[in-house]
Amino acid sequence: MADKFDATSTTDEVLAGVDLSGKRVLVTGVSAGLGVETARVLAAHGAWVVGTARDLAKAERAVQVVRDQATGSGGIELVECDLASLENTRACADKLNAIGLPFDVAIANAGVMATPFSLTKDGFETQFGTNHLGHFVLINRIAPLIRDRLVTLSSSGHRGGNVDLDDPNFERTTYTEFGAYGRSKTANALFAVELDRRHKDRGLRATTVHPGGIQTELGRHMTAELVEKITAMARSAGQNTTKMMSSKTVEQGAATTVWAGFVAPADAVGAKFCEDCHVAEVQDEPGARSGVRSYALDPDNARALWTKSEEMVGESFS
Repeated sequence: MADKFDATSTTDEVLAGVDLSGKRVLVTGVSAGLGVETARVLAAHGAWVVGTARDLAKAERAVQVVRDQATGSGGIELVECDLASLENTRACADKLNAIGLPFDVAIANAGVMATPFSLTKDGFETQFGTNHLGHFVLINRIAPLIRDRLVTLSSSGHRGGNVDLDDPNFERTTYTEFGAYGRSKTANALFAVELDRRHKDRGLRATTVHPGGIQTELGRHMTAELVEKITAMARSAGQNTTKMMSSKTVEQGAATTVWAGFVAPADAVGAKFCEDCHVAEVQDEPGARSGVRSYALDPDNARALWTKSEEMVGESFS
């Protein structure tokens, strides 16, 4: 696959000349940041976007730019979905299934980052419960509607740690904001690996992307004290903190999402981890600032997480 795009590529550059007329796409988390930009560029190229959000009033204001720039058959509709509530998430899935229209691509974009310790309405640690379990239930329940690809958003934060299936709610482990975030982002990647295995024979492929460091509402919990703590930990691990603190624009951050969902060949990205508009290399060196940890793509790890997730949500998915 030719390296036509890189870390500086924008969504508009990636989709230049691509006609998405007739495509129907699900994007979770369209009330701010990457979700809005992803929806904007898809609708601008003719796709119909179904966007989910916990706060529909906020999302309605945020997606005006999507409506303003939509072309042809492109546009957006909103559906309520609070991924921190399994009841609400299931209601969203039921609504989408009742409508019955297929999605060419689903993009699991919504998430929270570095939150103080708290529990979801169902008693799960907030970051694991929202970022992983909410999407696990939503996507599995509507999986028959998804025809081509699932793109899950992970993060370089997955390098902060593997999932802990013996203590997912930090009942025995000391809670840290980024430790929990890292676990949830590893879970996002593993979910894609196992879903890809289960559905690829019918043509549905799943992939994971790291958008890059971007200043969005996702960082609302990033206090100066927390930033200093993370920086100190990185220095002690031998990492280059100047590179760590560099950031992309939102347009650059969402570029890998649309590249993996609509431009890259499905077989090239299925069950893979992508960053900067290319497939990332497995990199287990502690100080590495690029690449994906092997545990985030391990098929046995992915199957174990799937089983644990079914146990936690009280629901099995074939």
